[in-house]
Amino acid sequence: MDIEPSWDFYRSFLTVLRHGSLSAAARELGLTQPTIGRHIDALEEAVGAELFIRSSNGLLPTDVALDLQPYAETLATTTAAFLRTASSQRDKVEGTVRISASEVIGIEVLPPIIADLQEAYPGLQVELSASDALEDLMNREADIAVRMAEPQQDALVVRRIGDIPLGFHAHRRYLERYGMPQTMTELAGHRLIGFDRQTAYIRMMRKLYPLADDFAYAFRTSSHLAHYTAIRAGIGIGVCQTGLARPNPDLVHILADEFEIPLGTWVAMHESLKTSPRCRVTFDALVRGLLNYIKSCKETRA
Repeated sequence: MDIEPSWDFYRSFLTVLRHGSLSAAARELGLTQPTIGRHIDALEEAVGAELFIRSSNGLLPTDVALDLQPYAETLATTTAAFLRTASSQRDKVEGTVRISASEVIGIEVLPPIIADLQEAYPGLQVELSASDALEDLMNREADIAVRMAEPQQDALVVRRIGDIPLGFHAHRRYLERYGMPQTMTELAGHRLIGFDRQTAYIRMMRKLYPLADDFAYAFRTSSHLAHYTAIRAGIGIGVCQTGLARPNPDLVHILADEFEIPLGTWVAMHESLKTSPRCRVTFDALVRGLLNYIKSCKETRA
């Protein structure tokens, strides 16, 4: 390869991989279809191999393209981190910060915290990845992460927030129809909401409460957010964060004295970002907001 291909070629290649067509890639990148085609042709010439095969289902990646995909994704991640860093000025809280958090925390808990943060710092832009898949702080896939397991990597600034309590909850409509269980044994006879995969969370529940092995679940989902919305819909009894259920007068905390799971919570960022004004204020805002959230989880509903 005599001349290193332009980054634009890699970006076009990765977008075609994701969408399977030149036209869809062109729409996402704001370019014309012929331009995307020229980028792919130039990259194929540079690597000396065919990257896509035309089919009735669109463009299918060759084995060479699939081998190159992780490297193109690394370039995209590095470029995004580069631009976020470049967007920050030394003494001003401006630019972009990317936050990674679990699905429930990202959707149900963080938005009010972020709203207050951006009210205080209008020049701050926030990217939020709300997913149970972990983004790598060491490789700068995210700047700051809210984790439900203690980060083990070195070179991280980590603050333990505390434990978010989880408990059984049900909608009043469900309880009016099926009654209120008074013991864990009675709970086993109810319509329960569970998970369809053996996650670390489920394994922890079964270790603490062996009775859970005997439960017959009426509804299962791999999504923690779908689990919570199923409780709100009255499908049955399920486990959710008490802080989410407490403000809703229609959700009842069941067997509160017998069952509680503490969900450890940490905020972390790479130590190289601790001098970045935008990352420092965001980190501190997340810590304060989550501490207040955990405090509200433990308050008794009037």
